Amino acid sequence: MYRALDPVCGMEVNPTETSYKTVYRGKVYYFCSRHCKKAFEDDPETYLSKGPKGMPAMGGDDR
Repeated sequence: MYRALDPVCGMEVNPTETSYKTVYRGKVYYFCSRHCKKAFEDDPETYLSKGPKGMPAMGGDDR
């Protein structure tokens, strides 16, 4: 089974099971939570150039 790497926290994500995804420059990125998705959408170049930084600050857990 194909696993994608969440570019924000580095967690492995199953693309067929997550509802958190976004397209940036023609490529689909998958996320473990809405918090990681939002962090990526706020500054995608940071995560693409420097790699995962760990979980962003969260207001609640809704993975």
